[in-house]
Amino acid sequence: MTNDKNMTKKPVIIIDEKPDVVAGQAVGETPVITIEEGGGADAKPIHRRWLTTLVAVAAAVATCVLLIGGGLAYRYFFAFGVPISTSPKENIMKLERTVVRDSMAKVVMTGDSILGVAMNFYKLSGLKAEIALAQPDTTDTNVMLCTRCSDYTASGQYLGSLVVGGKVVCTDRSRVGYCGMANGNVVIGISRSEKVKDYCAERGGAFFRQFVLVSDGVLPTRFVLHGKMERRALGRMADDSIYLIETRHKETLWDFADALREYGFVDAIYITGGISRSWYRSADGVCHDIGAMDEQVPKGISDGSMPWLVFKRK
Repeated sequence: MTNDKNMTKKPVIIIDEKPDVVAGQAVGETPVITIEEGGGADAKPIHRRWLTTLVAVAAAVATCVLLIGGGLAYRYFFAFGVPISTSPKENIMKLERTVVRDSMAKVVMTGDSILGVAMNFYKLSGLKAEIALAQPDTTDTNVMLCTRCSDYTASGQYLGSLVVGGKVVCTDRSRVGYCGMANGNVVIGISRSEKVKDYCAERGGAFFRQFVLVSDGVLPTRFVLHGKMERRALGRMADDSIYLIETRHKETLWDFADALREYGFVDAIYITGGISRSWYRSADGVCHDIGAMDEQVPKGISDGSMPWLVFKRK
């Protein structure tokens, strides 16, 4: 008896034996022999097999495109190489808080050296913020501190989304750090979402974007700006207190950000300006310079279009 398990599957040969004579076939002519490699009646026509293959290849290509596209979209909108401490929704909730007028509205300046980086800290207490397109005059006793905020090109194009007095001046999400100001409150966050910007615009507030230095106590994997120069930042501590920070000497952006992280800032965003002249008002009402000199207005930027971050009494 033959063992079926050891038999090798061979092509099925079908011999058409009847009738002995068919139309077009002479007597004694060799019968028609058909060889089906696919296993008989279940075999699929060649054109159907090609169609199935093409559909499978198309599905595989579409899947790859979706995975790659989805990955790039995720990296652009959500993955910045750092964790996020506060979502846009949470920051909007902070902006909606009822403002408690602080009779002790003030700027307190202190200094320290962290990881070899000497810095000055300006704690901003009981103040509201706005963006002005011209530097405030020191005679305005309501102003407690002003500094540069947004960057711009030599031709006068602002870099990063910008809202001034409720008006959207520029929409640009290339920089993921942001500062939102509305209802007398100030928040700092990291996101490409424009929800906070839109909220601030709808309520007559202000908003600007800058490079992220620290997010949830973690540094980005790389920085765009290189070399050494005087640095500034806007930082948030765990208790939501806001500080302007400046270095006393020229530092790399990495060293500056690392010192901010070590000092305890949860979030921090870059502030442009270097040693350009800014100023703050101490508790006794006296104005003090921050920086060394007035900055020459670049070509394309008029005196009435340079963005200044201004902190005032509420």
